[in-house]
Parts: sequence; C-alpha cells; structure tokens
Amino acid sequence: MKAEDVRKKVRWYGHDTMCIEGSIRVYFDPYELPGKLPPADLILISHEHFDHCSPDDVAKIQKDDTVIVTDATSAKKLSGNVKIVKVGDSLEIKGAKIEVYPAYNINKQFHPKSAGMLSFVVELDGIRYYHAGDSDFMPEMKNIKADVAFLPVSGTYVMTADEAAEAAMAMKPSVAVPMHYGSIVGSEEDAKKFAKLLKGKIPVVILEKSKA
Repeated sequence: MKAEDVRKKVRWYGHDTMCIEGSIRVYFDPYELPGKLPPADLILISHEHFDHCSPDDVAKIQKDDTVIVTDATSAKKLSGNVKIVKVGDSLEIKGAKIEVYPAYNINKQFHPKSAGMLSFVVELDGIRYYHAGDSDFMPEMKNIKADVAFLPVSGTYVMTADEAAEAAMAMKPSVAVPMHYGSIVGSEEDAKKFAKLLKGKIPVVILEKSKA
C-alpha cells in the first residue's frame, strides 16, 4: 500500500481514533468525535480507559447493525452488538478479518500486561491495518504483519517517537502512521520526529486531524 492510498482510505480524528473507509467503515477507539460523522459498520475498542472507550462517542456513530469488538471490561460500558474478545482470538465480521493482539507497557505501569488490553490487525479489502492501542514496543510486534501500522508516539503513557520508530523497523509495514498525540499528551512534534527517524526506511504519513 502506498502513502497516497492511506490518505484516501484513512481518517484520523485525533488521539487514537482512526477510521478506515473500504467495503465497510471501521472505527478504532472513537473519542471526542466532531459533529455528525458517517456511521460505523465495525468499531474496535482497545481498552476501557475513557479516552478509548467512550460510550457517548460510540453512540454518535453506532447504528442498528454496528458490531463492536472489545475486551470484557470495556464491554460492560457499552450496549448493542458487542463481541468480547481476548488476546489470541481471530474472527471475521462483515468481510473484515480481525486478529487480536496484546497492548501493554514495558517500562511503565499505566497499561500492565495482566490487564488484557488489546491491539488489532484488521484485514479489509486485502489490506492489513494494525492499530497498536496504548502500547510500548512489545516483543509481540516483531511477529505482526501489517501493510499499515498505526503507532502511538507521544511517550508518557505509551511509546516515545524513538521507541515507535524501533517498533516500525521491527514490523516493517508498507506505511506507518503516528497517533496518540495532540489531545491529552504529545504534540505534532512527536509525529514529525517519528517521521524523521524513519526517513528513507519506512514511508510515514502524518494525517491532518479530520473534522468530518
């Protein structure tokens, strides 16, 4: 997948919120969504923290047949068609193949491995998208195969830009997209540093925050 294709298919709504437009519409971790947005066919939620599992934001994009995939703790906050998954699961929903991976901290304790927080690979229309959730550069990333990798870069609660660049080099996606900045922690400078570190190695797309 090329950088220009990512710009056409993916929207970033700030923080960890990504939306993929394909044969279905997939949202990850909807939070602080702008006004009226196109409804979701599939919503994936990485863990229960308020800036990832936001029932009010889910409601903005939820329709009768929207499927939500998340962990058991987050599921308690949500209603509708909610499928509870855990690390190691794989499933197919509306033509999208989903693989469930962990997300946890290595050198801090905000997201302990024991909490069972999640990251996801979603294969849609032949393209594999990896959403890392709130994670550090964990060993499991070395075995994750993705065409597009959404990686946090802000530090504090997640990887720094340097650590995210290391993760990208281990995974070797076709395109890397920084996230988890510009809202609660981190700034565009973190995204730019991430891109600079990977220049000439892995293409990086820094998405403009979408308002629609």
